[in-house]
Amino acid sequence: MSANENDYTVASGNVFADLGLPDSEERLAKAALAHQIASIARGRHLTQAETAQILGTTQPKISDLFSGRLSGFSVERLIRFLNAFDRDVQIVVSPKPRSRDHATFAVTGKSRAISLKRVSAKQSQDCDSRLMG
Repeated sequence: MSANENDYTVASGNVFADLGLPDSEERLAKAALAHQIASIARGRHLTQAETAQILGTTQPKISDLFSGRLSGFSVERLIRFLNAFDRDVQIVVSPKPRSRDHATFAVTGKSRAISLKRVSAKQSQDCDSRLMG
């Protein structure tokens, strides 16, 4: 291949879909919710044990959450965790644009921690490495 040829694939915006994993929209939403929770705990300088106490769970569960092992967490549970951190969570339902083949599910945040559309490449890489292990 010559140096002038582009050797890359344009991502869809959902790494789980790009990897062909099932339930990719839910996985992305759970990862974004988990990132919000971890960012809040980090911003408050909480230990995993302190975070667990506030969220009403155990330190090993918080370790799983912070390490991106999210199979044991439902979206609803992650939302309850955010509520325990005094965060409002809103679900907005709207028609999908005709330009897309299917509807999506997304999580955005107003905190300084993350907005899925405005995350720096470094933040994205750091988050991906923690969530993907």
